[in-house]
Amino acid sequence: MERVSSLALVLLSTLMVSTSLFAQEDSTVKKVIDNSAMINQSAAASQAKIDNIADQIDSKLQQFKALNKEIAGLNVYNSQLQNQVNNQNQEMADLNAAIDEVSVIERQITPLMMNMIDGLAQFVALDVPFLPEERAQRVTGLRAMMDRADVAPSEKFRRVMEAFQVEMDYGRTLEAYQGLHIIDGQERDVEFLRLGRTALIYQTRDASSQGVWNKQTRQWEALDSSYRTQITKGLRMAKKQLAPDLLMLPVAITD
Repeated sequence: MERVSSLALVLLSTLMVSTSLFAQEDSTVKKVIDNSAMINQSAAASQAKIDNIADQIDSKLQQFKALNKEIAGLNVYNSQLQNQVNNQNQEMADLNAAIDEVSVIERQITPLMMNMIDGLAQFVALDVPFLPEERAQRVTGLRAMMDRADVAPSEKFRRVMEAFQVEMDYGRTLEAYQGLHIIDGQERDVEFLRLGRTALIYQTRDASSQGVWNKQTRQWEALDSSYRTQITKGLRMAKKQLAPDLLMLPVAITD
């Protein structure tokens, strides 16, 4: 009986020890599991941080590449602008040099224009005396223009050259115009017919009298009535009232 009781106590003790061991093991496993869960959570949080940092680095890298590309474009643009600035500076230098040259040319061209106007006035005085008032006024106008400060030298030169061009055009045109002429001591209303600078002829309005300018004697000479029809025809041609045709008119021969 005593042996049974002893055995029971041994079994009870063993059971209690086993239970205690199981309880300790269960607590240890639970701690391990809890620690593992905490490690996993920490690892997940760390990975999230790593992923976030990687995303930020990738975003910064893209921004860096974009900025580098923009900087490269700006460098090209700035280089082009610098070339334009250099060209403009060169143009400014050229313009300043040209302005200095213009000042010299202006001082030289003014006497030239004055001489040209004097030559034009002399030419008109020695030329066939057609449109005397108009041509004299043109020369007078040029002289008055040269004294004006509000007219640029370029404009003065243009107008002088224009006056010479008008005189040149007279040499190749046919013209009829009205005017007054002294015939036998009396002032008569006549029509003048100019054939370039080859001939200058007048005829009274009633066609009763006509005459021609003699370049050699520099005087007017009367023409007989045989030229009346041809002069009338020439006047009509000059007025665009008749088609161009052959005219038989006196022409002074000059050496």
